Amino acid sequence: MSLRCGFLVSKPVGTAYLAAEGGGFAIGVSGNTLHGMPAWAPGHRQTQVELWVAKEKITPGVKSQYPLFSIDAKTGQVTTSGYGSLDYESGPMYTLEITAWDNGEKFDADDVVYTLNWISNPDNGVKVQRNVNWIKNAEKIDQYTVNVNMKKPFPQAFEFLSGPVTIYPNEYYAEVGPEGMHKAPVGTGPMKVTGITTAEEYKFVRNPDYTWGSPKGEAQTASMVVREIADVQTQIAELLAGGIDITADISADHVDQIGNFPGFTALQAGTMRTGYIGFDAAGRGNFEPTTKLAVRQAMAMAINREALVENLIRGDAGVIHTPCFPTQFGCDADVAAKWEFNPEEAKKLLASAGYPDGFEIEFYTFRPADWAEAIMADLSKVGIKASLTKMPYFALRDKQRNEGTTPMFLMDWGSYSMNDMSAITSHFFKKGPDDFALDDEIAGWLEEGDTSPDSEIRKAAYAKAIKKITEQVYWLPMFNHVRNYGFNEKLTFIPYQDEIPRFWQYGWNG
Repeated sequence: MSLRCGFLVSKPVGTAYLAAEGGGFAIGVSGNTLHGMPAWAPGHRQTQVELWVAKEKITPGVKSQYPLFSIDAKTGQVTTSGYGSLDYESGPMYTLEITAWDNGEKFDADDVVYTLNWISNPDNGVKVQRNVNWIKNAEKIDQYTVNVNMKKPFPQAFEFLSGPVTIYPNEYYAEVGPEGMHKAPVGTGPMKVTGITTAEEYKFVRNPDYTWGSPKGEAQTASMVVREIADVQTQIAELLAGGIDITADISADHVDQIGNFPGFTALQAGTMRTGYIGFDAAGRGNFEPTTKLAVRQAMAMAINREALVENLIRGDAGVIHTPCFPTQFGCDADVAAKWEFNPEEAKKLLASAGYPDGFEIEFYTFRPADWAEAIMADLSKVGIKASLTKMPYFALRDKQRNEGTTPMFLMDWGSYSMNDMSAITSHFFKKGPDDFALDDEIAGWLEEGDTSPDSEIRKAAYAKAIKKITEQVYWLPMFNHVRNYGFNEKLTFIPYQDEIPRFWQYGWNG
């Protein structure tokens, strides 16, 4: 039986999801080398499909396949799924009969070495350097064994190898490049691509050669079509008419609408995507008010986050006080400064900072306008007049990185769904292109947390960073996002905290 899926084109990395980041854990590192690391293939993640189709061209740093290490989405733990043990010094770790990619190309260590050395070379333009800049190089030991050398100890190495680091078929990728991989992706998983109409439609069939021992087993459906549908009303109409079987990224109001139709289920599932308001505290854009602590504190106290969650986000969303997701390793909520809604105190702080009548500010986001408008309404009550600029995600990100002229912005980060706060906090506060605080002390603490083999040292360093980030209001953490779904009630569908619809699990219950 075939499965048809329609997705609203609204996510920053595209909405035809076939896999994404999983959760994880922090593991201690001894030395700078992962010894005896086997050659692994995308497709052995216990809880994921192996292939990612992105809205943009598939390039290093944008997923196309997944590695061997598994992360259990329910427990957030790195696992070998019974095929060995994770160890930095012993090896080989696994013995698996993975013979070929789905185009027939032989799979072995050459694929791993090629990919890791390619993506770790900054000249090749990996978009999120944080994901790969810890890799020094990869060396082939034999046909199925690879050493991955790190620049320094990196406790989250297995987690990054299980999530944002992807493996390419070396011969095919060298021949066709990113453009060719985008048009005709190659993987090793339970489903394979048979056709792509860019930004419109993706076709898959069950992979009959998926027999090399993954705990997933074969796909539950023989074929599948994923469509990107730009108009939400068309999206819903197609669902109700039977043109598609499941849709995502609809509004909370549409969840209510679909839930009232017999034969359909709608839900709002909590995710670990963390929403936040960022401020140009470092003055990268030469806007004075946000460089003042009292102003940032006032803005934090002027915004009613609880009301925003209750009235607009809804579902399993909740207010967050940390610059990380609460379940992530090192994300200590107890040390975070908590800025409660208090507009009268906000007015006093503005006056103390020299703005008794408030000021005007540009407010940027790619998220729904009604979210931003609710925030702007709160700010207006204390005299801050915000003007909204809504931009596509990548355009906004480029503006931030290249110009730095975004004094206030509503953004979010999914951490590649890794359960380690280095995947979010270290990305934004270690003086990279997305850092609008540029605080040397925080960057130092995060570096200590990122590189220490001792978990307690990591936690202590991260706690210091969380405390200062929240006290200085470099960010105002807002809430965890929900993902809204509507689907045929006969469809077997389980939402996961990492936001990813695992199409290989989908089947029919009647």
